[in-house]
This record gives sequence, structure tokens and C-alpha cells, in this order.
Amino acid sequence: MDEEKEYLQEMARSRGYALDYHKVLVAEDLPFLRSLNEFLAVSYTNQRRLDRKTKDLVFIGVLTALGATKDHIKAHIEVAKRQGATKEEILELLELLVLPCGVPKFMLGYEAWTECFTVRRVELDQP
Repeated sequence: MDEEKEYLQEMARSRGYALDYHKVLVAEDLPFLRSLNEFLAVSYTNQRRLDRKTKDLVFIGVLTALGATKDHIKAHIEVAKRQGATKEEILELLELLVLPCGVPKFMLGYEAWTECFTVRRVELDQP
């Protein structure tokens, strides 16, 4: 179990998050998770041509467009924030999805966004 926990901690450190399925796979099928993580390292966590902020902005857009879980989208929003992405940049990215993906997909990303940032609201006066 120590090997599994150490691997999960290292994976969370390099990714910036650990989702529930990572916690299950590290316990149930560590060889598979290692292989998946090695593949992801080449395209995502290792520094290549794109910086990490850009990669996480792309992930936010793609995961939202595909209808991923809100927790997965939120994980990438939080990493993007730590990499310097602003509330406004992420909202604009999500707004780009309305035409090609529709309002329901936008709303998924929007809900994740509102849970990651303090947002302002204008309330209607009650009669």
C-alpha cells in the first residue's frame, strides 16, 4: 500500500490534482494507471512546446465540450488558476463553446467555473 500511496502522491503533485478514479485505479490496477500516466506525461505534464496554463485551458474547453464530470473540469480550472489563468479568461473560453457545443455544455463548464471563483450577481428586486 505504501508504493500505491507514494505513486498517487507523485501523480497528484505532477498533475496538480487527483480524481477519485485515480485513487481507485492506483489500488485496483497500478500497472494500468502507470501506463496511462506515462502517456499523459508526454502530452500534458511534461514541459514541451505549450506551457501548462495553455494546456489546462485546452483541457477545460475539451472536457466541457465532451461533457466530462464537473469535478474533472474543476480540477483543470484550479490548475489553470495556479498557472495564472484569470477568471475572465476562463469564462471567455467557456463562452466560446456556446456556438459549436450548445448551451447545455456551456452550462456544465459555467457551473464548474462558478464553484472555482467568487462571482458577482445582480439580483432582481422582489415585488
